[in-house]
Amino acid sequence: MSIPDSHRDLLSSPVATLATIGPNGAPQQTVIWFLSDGDSVSISLNTDRQKVKNLRQRPQVSLLIVDFANPQRYLEIRGNTEISPDDDYAFARRVGQKYGADLKAYDRPGDTRVVVRIVETKVNAVDMGA
Repeated sequence: MSIPDSHRDLLSSPVATLATIGPNGAPQQTVIWFLSDGDSVSISLNTDRQKVKNLRQRPQVSLLIVDFANPQRYLEIRGNTEISPDDDYAFARRVGQKYGADLKAYDRPGDTRVVVRIVETKVNAVDMGA
């Protein structure tokens, strides 16, 4: 599965909405920063956050990227997640470079981060204005 060229530009969007499944089975949505590498999308998350707890129980996610210039155009990536440690903050620094921020500033002493990679199972590229 791959992201069509018609929507590939959305991978440089400033934010996306990540939906995870909470402990009670209800969806939880959060606006997040992300990086893309080809068709792969990855996120840096603090392990103390509910999103990570949700993903450890249920790895299924939906990532929604809306075109701010044309909200009728969007990209949804559904998939499962692979979680790997980011103990040295190498990936977090890459995310911080994109957004001009130090992600450590959002963490408390002793917090750790992980890299969450979305392995897509379905891609919906929508343009209702076309």
